[in-house]
Amino acid sequence: MTTPRRILVDADACPVKDEIYRVAWRVEVPVVIVSNQHLRIPAHPLVTRVVVSDGFDAADDWIAEAADAKSVVITADILLADRCLKVGATVLSPTGKPFTTASIGGAIATRAIMADLRAGGDQLGGPAPFAKADRSRFLSALDAALVKLAR
Repeated sequence: MTTPRRILVDADACPVKDEIYRVAWRVEVPVVIVSNQHLRIPAHPLVTRVVVSDGFDAADDWIAEAADAKSVVITADILLADRCLKVGATVLSPTGKPFTTASIGGAIATRAIMADLRAGGDQLGGPAPFAKADRSRFLSALDAALVKLAR
């Protein structure tokens, strides 16, 4: 038996949960909302919630262990993206940018450089504000990822 497609969401700070639900319902793909706090989810048979402990990286650990080649993982966390790519999952950021095996090394290196700069006291701007174009790009990317997995 093959594993069915599913969407795993690193949900604590995910700005596109409503978009995920809409796509999942349309294409009938289950969604697992993973967080370390109780988040409200729609009462729908395709949506389940997993609340993990508030331990460091507990949600990441749960997602990384559950991910497989039929999973689409939604996260902004570069290290979680790397872990999920290693087990064959498709990984998207909430802005619709795919994490790939070709791009993840550069993303990890950039993350480390930025952490070093912040640790040295440099004042750095954060990510750009989440925009309507990000939401649109995310919807397209999620649709494309789920279509690809259905083949």
